[in-house]
Amino acid sequence: YINSSGTTTATGQSVGFETEAFAIADVMKYIRPPVRTVAIGQAFGAAAMILSQGDKGQRAALPNATILLNQPRSQARGQASDIAIRAREVAHNRRTTCELIAQATGKPLSVVMNDCQRVKYLQPDEAVEYGLIDRVIRKEEISPLMKPSFITQL
Repeated sequence: YINSSGTTTATGQSVGFETEAFAIADVMKYIRPPVRTVAIGQAFGAAAMILSQGDKGQRAALPNATILLNQPRSQARGQASDIAIRAREVAHNRRTTCELIAQATGKPLSVVMNDCQRVKYLQPDEAVEYGLIDRVIRKEEISPLMKPSFITQL
C-alpha cells in the first residue's frame, strides 16, 4: 500500500532521496513472490515510480487516489562546484526514475521524460490509461468478508 508524497513535499522541501526509492524498486524486482502495489491517498514522484514497479496485473489504485509524475528537485546551496555536482546527480536520478517508469508502462523514454518535465497529476483511470497501474479497485469488486471457519464450530 502506497500513500506517500515521494521525496519532496508540496512546497518542494526534500524529505528523502530518490536512491531510497531505487533501492525499493530493486528489491521489488529481485524477490520471487508476486509484488502487488496499491495507491491509497497519494503516490507522488518517487512513490508513483514505486507504484508502477509492481508486477503487471497486480498494480492498482483506490478510486480517490491521486498519482503525480514530476522530476526530482534539488535545493543545493554552497559553492558553484558543489551545486554542479548535485545538479548532475539530480539529472541522473531523473533519468533513472523515467527509465523505470518507461519500462513499467511500455512508453518510450522520451515520452516519459517529457511528461515528467512539469507536474502531471493523474486520476486512477488516467493512470490505467498511462500504464502506471492496471486497474482501479472499486467497492463492487471487493468480495464480502468471509466468516472465519471457527465461527461455524461455535
